[in-house]
Amino acid sequence: MRIAIAQLNYTIGAFENNKLKIMDAVQRAKADGADLVVFAEQSISGAPAYDLLNKVNFLDLCEEALVEIAACCDGISALVGLPVQEGRWTVSAAAFIQNRKIVGYITRKHILQRDDATFLYPGRGREFIQVAGRKIAVVVGEDIMHPDECSGCADAVINIGSSKYARQRIEKRYDFFAGMAYRLGTDVVFVNQVGANTDVIYDGSSAVFSAEGKPLALLAGFEEDYRVVELGGVHEPMEVPYQDKTRNVYRAIKLGLADFFRKNGYSRACLGLSGGIDSAVVAALAVEVLGAENVRVLLMPSQFSSDHSVEDAMQMVRTLGMQYDIVPITDIYRSVVDSMNPVFGEDTEFGVTEENIQARIRGVLLMALSNKFGHILLNTSNKSELALGWGTLYGDHTGMLSVIGDVYKSEVFDIARYINRNGEVIPENILLKAPSAELRPEQKDTDYLPPYDITDSVIYRMIEEGQSREEIINAGFDAEVVHKIYAMILRNEQKRKQFCPTLRVSTCPFGVLRVMPITSKYGF
Repeated sequence: MRIAIAQLNYTIGAFENNKLKIMDAVQRAKADGADLVVFAEQSISGAPAYDLLNKVNFLDLCEEALVEIAACCDGISALVGLPVQEGRWTVSAAAFIQNRKIVGYITRKHILQRDDATFLYPGRGREFIQVAGRKIAVVVGEDIMHPDECSGCADAVINIGSSKYARQRIEKRYDFFAGMAYRLGTDVVFVNQVGANTDVIYDGSSAVFSAEGKPLALLAGFEEDYRVVELGGVHEPMEVPYQDKTRNVYRAIKLGLADFFRKNGYSRACLGLSGGIDSAVVAALAVEVLGAENVRVLLMPSQFSSDHSVEDAMQMVRTLGMQYDIVPITDIYRSVVDSMNPVFGEDTEFGVTEENIQARIRGVLLMALSNKFGHILLNTSNKSELALGWGTLYGDHTGMLSVIGDVYKSEVFDIARYINRNGEVIPENILLKAPSAELRPEQKDTDYLPPYDITDSVIYRMIEEGQSREEIINAGFDAEVVHKIYAMILRNEQKRKQFCPTLRVSTCPFGVLRVMPITSKYGF
């Protein structure tokens, strides 16, 4: 049996475009002599559609598109993912099309992802279809995580999914499907979405594994792909490629950034370029995705900015060819402080208030640039800063999209080195100098906490792995540091609540898979 796998990039609610993509793939599969063509979960609607899944008109438009798709499926069978209404509820389904008819729907039974739990309801689960004389078990989404429900002497198992990208998820997914195919003694086909919608990134990486647990086909990651596979045929042996973590995160962010602009009709971006590692990485990514002509940066030095930071930023500007402006903020800062002196009092010491004024001035200038010329302001904060509360509301937290807000500071350096793999884009001095907000004289991040490799290890254990303070201390970390970081994470939830959408690349992004109350005495 020949199965065509169509790994496509869909846009939420773009029914005409999604329909045409699917129909083009059907025609290609027919030309290739496929018996069955398979598309991802919720391919007609795009995902995640959230509350749109509860709108009757949205579901009706999905069904109308499906009818047109079915009409072109002469001489071929198809599995197409879409949300459908069952009674009062919406379920995620695979429509089975045969001889231009919609034969039936296989619906997802298990709703495990928090993104889906509020908007989708459980369906019936695995069902069997007959194609080219073969009995095929079809499962939708996370139902594949219950392999005991997929058995039943099938000739193959097909899973249509919408599995989001997260660090190291691709290799774990391959291991799961290889083991499942071997245990069930049958071929397993996985077809995933690819592309990004707002903050969610789908990596694609669709795959087919033989009954021996060997890969028969591994589709591309982070891009559209198409493959025809002969199940039960003779195949050349292939190896599962090594998944480089930094490269995959880099590719995921590029895909997320590109689709955010393309699908929302944006073309130009702006950001503040400080001479630090975070803004350097975001600028380099933006130029690679959008082109230097569409990226504009502001350099906003203050009396506390070092000369080398300004020069490092200018070196990046020259290397990448971005449009830039230098707007010193020292006079603006003094004007604000002088205006507030009657309120603060003449003898008030310099402190966090004065530091935040500088960050907020920069936020105002960046938003002014964005408003005046229609640029989308990219935020440059990283996950370590968000965890610790090292950011200023309405200052460096300003932006329409956070590019690296789900990337730890130590990983930002890894991405910078990857960007420089073919030559220096980010100046070496930016990679070597001690991180600093430069909001007071001689300020360094290590004035407050240990180096980021240690700090990030503690944060990672707390956030991604859910470890307690005691577990982390018992693993060998300094107790005082652990308690300090824990307290900082807890008391800065209100800042994260007001943060902009963040491209998701971790297993536990803030505000999505880690939702904490602002008002709470737990842990103190």
